[in-house]
Amino acid sequence: MRPTLVAFVLTLGLVACKNEAKKVEPAGPAPVTAGTIGSDGVRRVAVDAGKEGYRPERISSRPGEKLVLVFTRTYDAACIAQLKTPDGKLVDLPKGAPVEVPVTVPATGEVGFACGMDMFHGAVVAAAP
Repeated sequence: MRPTLVAFVLTLGLVACKNEAKKVEPAGPAPVTAGTIGSDGVRRVAVDAGKEGYRPERISSRPGEKLVLVFTRTYDAACIAQLKTPDGKLVDLPKGAPVEVPVTVPATGEVGFACGMDMFHGAVVAAAP
């Protein structure tokens, strides 16, 4: 029985190593076409504030474009309960209630946002025209 037990334990170890080795690559940035354009011409992009951080984490946009990021917190944790906006303000994110944050995309580069504890990050990225 002992050799069978050893073989079983080794098999489990190999399976665990193989599963651990599978890395999930982060999704690329949300495309420039993500979201919906309102009657005011402003594009609104939904952002989930959840257990894994912000989804999408990076949002591609045209330089100078005005956006409204609509954050909805879906996870009950103190860290993700506040948002540090690109202009540095702290905004409360009540669970399940959408909160709109206006953002103007820079001419180049990106503007970032983060949770109140600076553990989760995201960004609006100026896409090449």
